[in-house]
Amino acid sequence: MGKVSTILARKGNNAVSVQKDTKVYDALKIMSDKNIGSLVVLDGEKYTGILTERDYSRKVILEGRHSDEITVGEIMSTDLPTVKPEDTVELCMQLMSNKNIRYLPVFDGDKLSGIISISDVVTETILQQKETISQLQNYIQG
Repeated sequence: MGKVSTILARKGNNAVSVQKDTKVYDALKIMSDKNIGSLVVLDGEKYTGILTERDYSRKVILEGRHSDEITVGEIMSTDLPTVKPEDTVELCMQLMSNKNIRYLPVFDGDKLSGIISISDVVTETILQQKETISQLQNYIQG
């Protein structure tokens, strides 16, 4: 099974971030402009959480709040499990499935290395399966 480092090498480790005092509306605009579903939330240079589309829908829309009046720090997810570059894609699948989450922050020691999504995990799994099939076909054809 592939490693988290393989995913980051393919997609890059430049996660888009905002400060925790950024208004939710402004964060949503960034997400829309970049066609992404999450943002890393920072306090200065320190990781504090992730803002996801799910956070917005559940903690703003459904509660009748206004995105131009609250900050990302008020609604971000802070309790996400983390993974390391050397962790397996299989571990990520288990964490995401068990916790019903779509994003995992990746840390190399204390440093944020990037964010992986469920889409990244699925893509890596498909690529690994294709590689295995190709190897088996080459073996059979001798």
